Formats: sequence, structure tokens, C-alpha cells
Amino acid sequence: MTRMLMLLALCAGAVAGGPDELLSAQAQTLRWASQGDPQTMDPHSQNESQTNGMNSQVYERLTSRDKQLNIVPGLATEWMQISPTVWRFKLRPNVKFHDGSAFTADDVVFSLQRAKAPSSQIAVYANAVGTARKIDDLTVEITQPRFNPIFLQHLDLLFIMSKSWSEQHKVTRPLSFKDNEESFASFNANGTGPFMLVRRQPGIRTSYKRNPNWWGRFEGNVQEVQFTPIANDATRLAALISGEVDLLLDPSPRDVPRLRSTPGVQIIEGVENRLVFVGMDQARDSLVYGKTSNGKNPFQDLRVRQAMYQAIDIEAIRKRLMNGLSEPTGGLTPSPLGAYGDPALETRLPLDLAAARKLMSDAGYADGFEVSFDCPNNRYVNDEGICLALASMWAQIKIKVRVNAMPRVLYFPKLERYETSLYLLGWGGAITDAETIFTPVYRNEDRASGAGFYNYGRSRNAKFDQLAAASSSEADPAKREQLIKAALVEYRTQLNVLPLHRQVIPWATRQGVKVVHRADNWLEYAWITLPK
Repeated sequence: MTRMLMLLALCAGAVAGGPDELLSAQAQTLRWASQGDPQTMDPHSQNESQTNGMNSQVYERLTSRDKQLNIVPGLATEWMQISPTVWRFKLRPNVKFHDGSAFTADDVVFSLQRAKAPSSQIAVYANAVGTARKIDDLTVEITQPRFNPIFLQHLDLLFIMSKSWSEQHKVTRPLSFKDNEESFASFNANGTGPFMLVRRQPGIRTSYKRNPNWWGRFEGNVQEVQFTPIANDATRLAALISGEVDLLLDPSPRDVPRLRSTPGVQIIEGVENRLVFVGMDQARDSLVYGKTSNGKNPFQDLRVRQAMYQAIDIEAIRKRLMNGLSEPTGGLTPSPLGAYGDPALETRLPLDLAAARKLMSDAGYADGFEVSFDCPNNRYVNDEGICLALASMWAQIKIKVRVNAMPRVLYFPKLERYETSLYLLGWGGAITDAETIFTPVYRNEDRASGAGFYNYGRSRNAKFDQLAAASSSEADPAKREQLIKAALVEYRTQLNVLPLHRQVIPWATRQGVKVVHRADNWLEYAWITLPK
């Protein structure tokens, strides 16, 4: 029997081209996993990090980011500022979409307009960028509605689609994810990027192949990509250790010490530009998803918000739950750079249960209240665990919290419909400027401009809103710094959200896998080299 198995193995090797070639072919297929799944292949529908990161392998922008997150040429080779509010871009020639059609200025004008649709979650950025017009096939001029101090940063968030493909497949408008819409763009894609979407199977697998006609330069050897969502931490870990996958984007913090000493595995980590915080419904006069003895909404009372803040043992979360993989902060920006590195804007209110209980009593809630706490269970590092820990801490000031954890595909549409009283949210990405969180997340809701689109608690802070709006169009850097700092002081004073920490993101890979770990937690397939 042994001799027969050996003979069959040799025959199989001969037919396939030999064991070395088999290993080489296998090494060129990147198999990776994460706890969550991208929400849609429509690049303008959802503004969620993993969704954006995977779509960016297919769709490109006029600009791009290098390994240090600097803005570099993408589909545009050069640009110049004609006036404070007008920019002109020269487009890269001889670029083809994956279906073979030519990339031109018409696609840019179409895409920037499509991104402004009410069903687009990136409309706030597209509106800030302005309106594009075609000069010629390879020249576009963009006019802003007002001066935008981070114009290029906002432009770098807008993916370019094929106008003709979108018209052909009736996807000229982004799908409304919160309304459970589906379209041809839900499961299909046609970009100019380094990889082509082969098959999209939500919740099962998403596969790609290398684009042989890409204009850029591949630095790695990946030919194909297979992504598999694996929700269970232990199962995901076992898949890496057994060699079924090459890379985990989000190993559980409790497993990282074990992985560091596991033969054949390596850990690559860094602080992510992402603030994790708690938001509260401050718009409705009664608590919709909870119960109080007086029928009021306790989150409208600053004393209650402060009591909840001061009942949080953030060091316990960092040490016991996050295994040290978090940086506690009282800051309100994804990166400390957004607050110009001012330590005074990073300090937290101290843990003080006695003070918290007095604040609850003074506010008329000495006996507490009940509330549902909405939380994702596959989006942030230990997200459900954080919510359970907070519920336990708030129980000490007699707030009875029911943690309502769910997958991101259900969670974010729920928030977008404002079906929440208390929720966990994270915000960040490549942009370190405070504007990246001020206008979309903290500003008063204004559907016309997109301001406050992600202000799911619908807090209203007139003083902050005025300062933040002014900083969004201030051309003088010194004046703008003062406006941003004053806005942060006001928002911190009112505690419209409760900051927790910035994530430290560990990636776990098979030994020898070479990847670039950026601060925006963005996995670029074209930069990955797999061992042969």
C-alpha cells in the first residue's frame, strides 16, 4: 500500500509539472481571513474600512497612498491648483478598465457626481471636493464650493468607476445598503486596479485575480487572492496555524502572545489611526431603546454622560481585555496629530465611581435606568467584549445595560436608520486631520451637505458646529489650528461622545510572508510577497 501511494504521488507530480512547480503555484495564491466580510462591491455605497480596502484592489482614485500614507499619483499623473478653489488634473493615458474600455475624463466626471448621491455614504467627501468638468479626454478641472484645506485628502476617498459599464448595468446610482437594496454592482466590479474581481459570495468567499494590464508596478508575487470571512476567533486562529490561510487581519488580542511563540507564524503590528468611542442618542426626549422611571432620555443630561465616562475603567479594558493592544485616550481624533499633538486634548477624565454615583443622583437617576447597547461583533478589535465590559462597569452606577451584538452587515444599517440609543463606533483611516471626523461624525446633522451623516446620536452642539465649520474652510494654518483646538475643547466639555482608545492592530501571517502594515490597516495585495 505504501509503495502504491508513493507511485501515485510521483505520477501526480509528473502530470502537474513536479512538486516545485506545485509549491510555486500555490505560493502565488494569497489566502487570508478576517472576522467580518465586505458589505458590498459598490464602491460608493458604504464607507467601511474593510469594504473600502477590498474594493480598492479593483477600483482606483485619481490619487493614491504610498507605504507611509503620503499622497502620490494614481489615475492622475499630475495636478495643479489654478486658484484657491480650482484644481486641474492630467489623467494617466492608456489606462483600461477590466472590461477593456478606455479610462477617460468622462469616467471621472461621472464618478465624482455618482458619489454625491443621497444613497452614497461618501457624499460628504464628494460634496467637499466639488464639481468636475471635462477639459479634454485626459484633463479634468474640479471646482470646490468653498476653500477646502484638505482637498486632496478628500479626493483620495473617491473611487473611479466606468461610466459606460455603470450605464450598461443600470448602476448609475449607488445602492442604498440600509434599505437592503441590491444591484449588479453588489456582486460585480469593473475598475482599473491591480486585481480583478472573479467571484463574490457574501459570507463565504471573495476571490480575485491579478490584472495583467494594470498600469502600475507589482512589488509582490501574488497572482490570485481568496478571502474567507471566519467569525470565530479560535477557528480563524486554527486556520492560520494549520496553513489553510496565509494571513489574519485581526487575530484576537488574547491569542497574540501564543502566536508570537508559535513556530511558522509571525506577528506584525502597529497603532491604527482609529478612535473607538461610545455614542448616545441625544436627540429624542425619551429613551426609545430602554426604560427610565421619569420617561425622559438620560443621555440629554451632561451629568449622566459624565457619570458613564467616569465609571469606565479604561486600564482594565487595556490590560485584561485588549491584552495591551490599545492606547487609552481622552482625545477625539483618530490620530493625536489631528489635535496637533497637544497632550491637554488627549487626557481622560479619571475613573471615579463615587463621583459618578453622585452625578447620577444629582441628575435624578440614583436608581439608574435600563438601556440597550448596540454593538458590532465582527468590526473592531474585541468589539463585543468591550461592550460587555462597559455594561459591567455601568452596572456599578445602576445602569442596566443589555448588550445587543450583531454582525456589521446588520449593525451599520441599524445605526443609519437611527434605531439606537447607545452604540459603539470607531472612526479613522489614512487622514490624520481633525476634519476627517469633525464634519462627518461630530457636526450637527445637515443632509444637504452631508455634515453629521455619521452622527448617529444626533447630538447638537451649536458652539462646536460653528468652530468646526469655520475650520473646514480656513486657509490660514495658524488660525485653523486655533479653531480646531477650540472646537475640541468644546466637544470634550460637553461629552457628546465618550472616547475609549485607539486600536493597536496585529496582523498574523505565515513565516516568510512579506506585507506592508500601514496605519490605516489597509492590505495592499500588490505589495505582498508569499514564500515559495
